Order: sequence, then structure tokens, then C-alpha cells
Amino acid sequence: MRALFIVCVIDVLGFGILIPLIPFMAAQFGASPALITAILGTYSLFQLAGAPLWGALSDRYGRRPILITSMLGACGSYLLLAATHSVPMLFVSRALAGFMAGNIATAMAYASDISPTATRARSLGLVAAAIGIGFMLGPAIGGALAGEHVHPASFLRPALVSAGLCIVAVLLVLFMLPESRSAEHRRAAALQPRASRFALLRQRPVLRWLTFSALLVTFSQSTLDSTFAIWAMNRYHVGPLTVGLALLALAVVAVGMQTAGVRRLVPRLGEYRLAWLGIGCWVCGMLAVAASHSLLIVLPGLVLCGLGAGAYTPSGSALASHEAQPHNRGAVLGTYQLGSSLARVIAPFVSGPVFQCFGPGAPFLVGGLVTLQAAWCMLAAQRRHRADAVGGA
Repeated sequence: MRALFIVCVIDVLGFGILIPLIPFMAAQFGASPALITAILGTYSLFQLAGAPLWGALSDRYGRRPILITSMLGACGSYLLLAATHSVPMLFVSRALAGFMAGNIATAMAYASDISPTATRARSLGLVAAAIGIGFMLGPAIGGALAGEHVHPASFLRPALVSAGLCIVAVLLVLFMLPESRSAEHRRAAALQPRASRFALLRQRPVLRWLTFSALLVTFSQSTLDSTFAIWAMNRYHVGPLTVGLALLALAVVAVGMQTAGVRRLVPRLGEYRLAWLGIGCWVCGMLAVAASHSLLIVLPGLVLCGLGAGAYTPSGSALASHEAQPHNRGAVLGTYQLGSSLARVIAPFVSGPVFQCFGPGAPFLVGGLVTLQAAWCMLAAQRRHRADAVGGA
């Protein structure tokens, strides 16, 4: 787990560096808020197509080849971004990056491979924490490399640093990360009939409800990701550095919850209750940000969002992993990621027009209300899980 943790931190760090910068790059090229969020949505649209494919391929050919391939593809997208001087090129670079974003689902499948059922939530929490650290440090580093002022900001350095980090991550996989899928498991996966992601959702009602819950929660998270920078520019007239530091505060709290919090709370509350706690914290945080007229109110709202994300993400992933068998774990987790990927496509294309039509705080209000419905999905998943357990007894 230690080697996987380091690989995930470095890989996601490269991605995280660019999170607060894409909206500012698009603003430099004269893009409107709706067009800016559409650029972010393009990444997610191509991720939606690619993530389940990479998960299924990792079941058949092993985790290491898929991790290496997706990281090299991400490196190419960052180099393309470094050479970008127009909005169409921004779209192309984000489309390539999205399609090659198969590493997260594969990393979670790797963690599931090497973890027994009793400690799987903890292992997935460590992967989520590694991802959180990358998202935590990345925006602050990207903001520092770009600077605080929007128009003279330089985005070449952050893009090149991200590409370099991808190369480092590939080398670490090559020399530090052994393959978690034995040849016997890969042959078994090749012989299994390949169910589509929709077939898996039809066959597993619990997975279906968990995936829909992830869609609703991630819709809100993606709304925050896609509009926070333009919201901060519009309401407080701040630049990449301030946005990066604000996202750093959110990620610090999320990582703390994913590491220390999940380890202590799962044995006491169980995964379903912890997921409900995460949903409640996230909704309250989004409503606080929507109502804020001062940075002093924004920060507590982001803290609540961090607690919510830190509690929900590993709990939902662990519950989804319980619906898999060893031969299809990558495919099941890739299918679970379908809900998150779909939400990241929908949210940017919704939040930008909502921002323009109803004001800067409106997307956060909509996101919070949408995510509130995820609690009902988790309840339905729990009830179906109990019914299946009774029926199988």
C-alpha cells in the first residue's frame, strides 16, 4: 500500500496543479462562464467513456500496464496544454486528458486486490487520502506557479511541471509497484463473459443505488470544482493563488477525514452511516458557500465540504467493492465510477448557465439540494443489501 500511496499522490498532484488554472486560462482567451464550465465538462465527458474501459482492461491485462498507459496519455495532454493558445485547443487537451484518466479506478481496484474484506474500506480510504493530498497540494502549487493576477499569469510552467510528475509516477509504477493481478486471475477474467456497465447495474441493484448516490454527490462536487474559480473572480476579484489556497483548505480537511477519521468511524458507525454523515456535511457546506457574502463564511463552508467528501468517498467505494468478485473487481469499480463520471459531465454544463442566469451563488444552492437526495439512495441500497442477505441465508 505504501508504494501505491506514493504513486497516487504524485500522479494526482500533476492533475491537481491545473485544477484552479483552466478557468483562468479560458478567461484569458475571452471565454464566458458557460464556455469555461463546458471546457471542464469536456474532460469529464471523455472520462465517462474511458474509465470503465480502463477498469475492464485492467482486469484482463493487469493493473500495471493500464496505470502506465493512462499516465503517459495524461503526460501528453499536459504537454498539449502547455502549447495551447486558443479555446479550441483547450477543448482538445482536456478531451485527451479525460479519456486517459483511467488511473483512479485502476488504483482503487489495485487496493481492493491486495486488501481483505475486513480492511478494504481502510485501504480505499488510504487511496482516497492519496488522491486528496494530490488535490490538496496541487492547486496551491499551481496557483503559486501561475501567480495571483489573471491577465499576466503564466500557465506554461504549471503544465510542464504536471507533465514531469506524470513521468515520475510512471517510473515509480515500473520500479516500485508489483502486479496485483496474478496470471491465473487475468486468464479467468479473459474467459468470463464481459458484461457491459449497464448490465452490471441491472444485475446488481445495490450497485445501481450506490452509483446513483455517487452521481448526486459528485454533481455537487463538480459544481463546486467548475464554478469556484469564476465565482471567486466575480465576487471577490481574486486570482489563481487565492483560489488554490482555498481549495488547499478544503483538501486538508478531506484528507484528515479520509486518514484518521474513516479509520476510527467505520468500526463505530459502519459504512452506510458514515456515508450519510458525509452527505449531510457536504450539503451544509454548499449552502453556507451559496449564502456567503464574506470570506469568513466561505472558509467554514469549505471545511464542511471537506468533511463531507472525506467521509463519503471511501465509504461509497468500499460499499461498491463489496458487490464485486475477484475476477471483475475492476469492472465493478469502473462501473461505480460511471455515476461520478456522468455527474462531472452534467454539472459543468448546468452550473455555467445557472451562474450566468441566476447569479454566482445559485450553482452552490442547486448542488446542495441535488446532493441531499443521495441520502435516499443510500437508504435504498442498504435495504436491498439486507434483503439480499436474508434471501441468501
